[in-house]
Parts: sequence; structure tokens; C-alpha cells
Amino acid sequence: MALFKSNEERRIERDIKIRQGIRRIEKSIREQGKFQDDFIKNAQQAKKIGDNAQYTFIRNSLKKTATIRKMLERQLLSVKNALLIKRQAEASADFASSMGLMATEIGKLFGETDLLKTQADWEKAMVQSQTMEERMNMFLDSVEEIAAQDVELSSATEVVSDAEIDRLIEAEGEAEHQQELDRLASLRAELDSLKREGEKQK
Repeated sequence: MALFKSNEERRIERDIKIRQGIRRIEKSIREQGKFQDDFIKNAQQAKKIGDNAQYTFIRNSLKKTATIRKMLERQLLSVKNALLIKRQAEASADFASSMGLMATEIGKLFGETDLLKTQADWEKAMVQSQTMEERMNMFLDSVEEIAAQDVELSSATEVVSDAEIDRLIEAEGEAEHQQELDRLASLRAELDSLKREGEKQK
């Protein structure tokens, strides 16, 4: 393992960390979705048996879960946008480096005088590339700070209201009831069909 890493090696490591971060956030969002489904089922059961205390407790848990999920979705969007901006910056830096190298080669062909100017242009391009990378790192740091602030704000402000949670629970219950009715209708149609076939055979 090399003692000093090249800029390209550091860039690759940063990309890997960003992709790992995106996968972790996506996994967390899926987990919150599963928690939400379980809380909805439990809330429906509590409402069915008339346990208002449990229903209120579950509704608060569901509201917290919905808030966390929204926050994670915002964080995921911020990271993905930052990654796109980073790739754009890298493309610009690659272009500047390539143009600098070509300018150096052209300068060699046209003599020492042009080479000095090309060298200055190349150094300028390298400085601009480093500045772009520093700015990108600052931007990514600010995205992390904003995400941390979102976590603090989510506990102080109500992102999801009680009414929204109640509607979510009721909507899920109605959807399950409709599915049950559809299954019963399908069974009746199948029984009627079998009955008609039996009468024909007689």
C-alpha cells in the first residue's frame, strides 16, 4: 500500500464513501416504510378493539416514523444533487487539465518562448482545478450541516399532523376492506361458475 495517495485514489475513495452513504440512506428509508406498515396495522387493531390509549401511542409513533422518513428522503435528495454537482466539477477539472497538457505539447512544438506561456497557463489551470475541488468539499460539508440541522428541527417542528396520520390509517383500512370484498366477489363468481357447470352435466 502506497504511503501517499494520489488525487485520483482519493477521488475514488470519496466516490465509494458517497455511494455507501446513499445506499445506507435508501436502506433506512425502506426500513421506515416497513415500520410504518406495522404501526398502521397495530393502530387499526387498537381502533378495532376500542383501545384509545394504545391508538394514541401508536399514532404518535407513526407520526415520528413518517417524519423520519421525510427527513431521510430530503437527505437522500441533497446527497444525490451534491454528487451530480461534484461530477460536473470533475468534468470541468478534467477538461482544464487536458487543455493544459495539450497546450504544453503545442508549446514544445513552437519553441521555448511559447512554452513559458503554456507552462503558466497550465499552472493556472491546475490552481483552478484545486480551487474547484476545495469548493466542492466545502459544499459537501455544508450539505452535511444542513442534514444535521434537519434532524434537530424535526424534533422541534411538526412535519406530519395527527390528522394526516389518522387519514393514513383509515385509508389503509379501507384499502384492505376493499381487497377483502374483491376476493369474496371473485369466490362467488367461481362458485356460480362451478354450479352452472354441474347443472349442465345433469
